[in-house]
Amino acid sequence: MKQIELLAPAKDLECGIAAIGCGADAVYIGAEKFGARAEAGNRLQDIEKLIEFAHKFNVKIYATVNTIFNNNEILEAQRLINRLYKMGTDAVLIQDIGLLEHDLPPIPLIASTQMHNNTWQKVEFLEKVGFKRAILARELSIDEIKEIRAKTNKIELEFFIHGALCVSYSGQCYMSYAMGGRSGNRGVCAQPCRKSYSLSDSAGNVLIKNKYLLCLKDLNLFAHIRELIDAGITSFKIEGRLKDVNYVKNVVSFYRQKIDDALYNMNKVAKCEKFRKSSSGKSIIDFKPDPYKTFNRGYTDYFINGRKKEIASFDTPKSVGERIGKITNFDGRSFTLDNKTKLNNGDGICFLDEKGELAGTSVSKVENGKIYPNDPMAIRKNIVVYRNFDHEFIKKLKADNITRKIRVKLKFSDENDDIVLYAIDEDGIEVQNRMKIGKELELAKNKEMMLDTIKNQLGKLGDTDFEVSDIKIDLKNIYFIPLKMLNNFRRETVEKLEQKRVDEYTRETVAIEKNDFPYPEKKLTYLGNVLNEFAEKFYKRHGVEQIEPAAESGIDMNGKKVMTTKHCLKYQLGFCQNYNRSNIGKIGNAKEPFYLTDEQGKRYLLKFDCKNCVMDIIF
Repeated sequence: MKQIELLAPAKDLECGIAAIGCGADAVYIGAEKFGARAEAGNRLQDIEKLIEFAHKFNVKIYATVNTIFNNNEILEAQRLINRLYKMGTDAVLIQDIGLLEHDLPPIPLIASTQMHNNTWQKVEFLEKVGFKRAILARELSIDEIKEIRAKTNKIELEFFIHGALCVSYSGQCYMSYAMGGRSGNRGVCAQPCRKSYSLSDSAGNVLIKNKYLLCLKDLNLFAHIRELIDAGITSFKIEGRLKDVNYVKNVVSFYRQKIDDALYNMNKVAKCEKFRKSSSGKSIIDFKPDPYKTFNRGYTDYFINGRKKEIASFDTPKSVGERIGKITNFDGRSFTLDNKTKLNNGDGICFLDEKGELAGTSVSKVENGKIYPNDPMAIRKNIVVYRNFDHEFIKKLKADNITRKIRVKLKFSDENDDIVLYAIDEDGIEVQNRMKIGKELELAKNKEMMLDTIKNQLGKLGDTDFEVSDIKIDLKNIYFIPLKMLNNFRRETVEKLEQKRVDEYTRETVAIEKNDFPYPEKKLTYLGNVLNEFAEKFYKRHGVEQIEPAAESGIDMNGKKVMTTKHCLKYQLGFCQNYNRSNIGKIGNAKEPFYLTDEQGKRYLLKFDCKNCVMDIIF
């Protein structure tokens, strides 16, 4: 059976445990240093606790060490990876290829999306030099993923399925660094893409003023799970290492259900390859997951099935939540909606005000179908209202009634002079516990009552990690067994099973062997992100002849490209020469070149590479 993985983010230990409880097959978490989200670092002691918890369910833990390093830092990063390996980490995500010039432990390496894994040639190269997995660029289409899968062999393919989108190709954005020295490739991006900009033409005409022109909606690919599995994706990744625990609970639970449904339907098809999730246990939740009820800027499926227009969030970079309805009446204090969606006291609502900016307030009370906002100042008739904080839903999430249970079958029998309890779990791991039939055990006077007692007590697995799926009683003689003795017998058996699961958990190991397989390019500019001598040595060994140092080395960025994005403003505005040719001229007689101007008055030149269908931003 082919294993499919749901990969969840963890800001911290609490989020990691919640993700596992809600059904994640694997969790990725930032180490103490060197993660692409510097604010989401974690103590190694906490990662070790998460590993211990995860491995009980065959859940894997991946640590992120995916920034680029200077010469001194890379040695520290090597030591960190060794410590992560010794504590049981299943894999590490890296960006800096210079690490492969060092003696690393035999821990599987995952090529971060920061490595710009956007072609089959790059992914093939990663496979040849020893990477276990590549996280593909989010901009890829189904057909491009299929091509990568067809032209590579064993390397695993991971793909983002949900969450915030970087507008630039990951690893290829230098805007934050050029503006203020905060490098995304060093884990401290200032997110200039979430700021407002004005668009002007060569004559200085302002075409669009103060809109969030580089801000994308959030990714949501739940409707494409089966397509992605067919294309070769085996790990489905949720973005969100800076998101809170409620986001993790809701989104992980949602995708657990969607992936389980997809696998069930695929497995029903005769003569097809069979699939299963890669971990053990079933998540039990008491809420209905809904991705619109946690942070989102609206959703897009991005470029999965080609270019589409509605991928941007020009009006706001903030969470809008779920659409509630349009206001049909407003009396100055309360309003009514055009549908019967229930709002509750304490809900947060938002809407676009008269200036086209996002405004919001909370609900004070709901009475006789009328909704009373705490601040009615910006409310007006006919505006569309969104709920970005669902008070009752969040209360359910915080109640934490979430468990994950491994199914186990029990068999209770007597063999010779022993009473034996067999336990075999859903992974086929089996233990047995034996108790001598001593003189203190007498034959039961009420056999039926004793059989019921045995069955009831054996099934009480309580707050353990197991739930009984079947109990078989196979006794030749039915003895009266005191409750305390029966409960201890059951508890000892479960403890044996828990320990055996720990003992039989095996990590995959992958030893890197240096080779000289040719890199697909002979020249690397600053876009190659080579910041240390070890990365330079690696690429030269693999046939690269010219290597320019990374932007973060201190090179002058004036006049250089600081972003490459498939989000094209010419296309979005309807005057792209490859698409919508009939709409050219929609915004008047605007002439290229076009410019973006930020809130501080800094102007950026836009260049359009129509052959490759991308837009470049020049500093």
